[in-house]
Amino acid sequence: MQYMLLINVDEAAMAAMAPTATPDKAYDMAQPFMAYNEALKKAGAWVAGDRLAPSSSTTRVRLRDDKTEVLDGPFADTKEQLGGYYIIEAADLDAAIQWAARCPAAQRGPIEVRPIWKAQ
Repeated sequence: MQYMLLINVDEAAMAAMAPTATPDKAYDMAQPFMAYNEALKKAGAWVAGDRLAPSSSTTRVRLRDDKTEVLDGPFADTKEQLGGYYIIEAADLDAAIQWAARCPAAQRGPIEVRPIWKAQ
């Protein structure tokens, strides 16, 4: 069964770190994710995953009264924003939760685990 791991981040905290981030610091932050990605691939659990651009680059599209409505983001004043995702293959929810707990992002914010709906 496939699950999506939705990674929530505090963009303000990340932006505050940016001025002090050196190439070495960026590598140190990326290294745990690279190892996690390899573990997912080695286990056959990797389907897809990537980091998302900041929520300020979000565009929301909605149809109202047969007219397309386009709004620029961000949309919610929250502490955490969607910062990335993984789509994984896991035997069940417990296995998906175990993968979410191993994700380096889980040390900084919540990860939502959601089954992917497969049409029958």
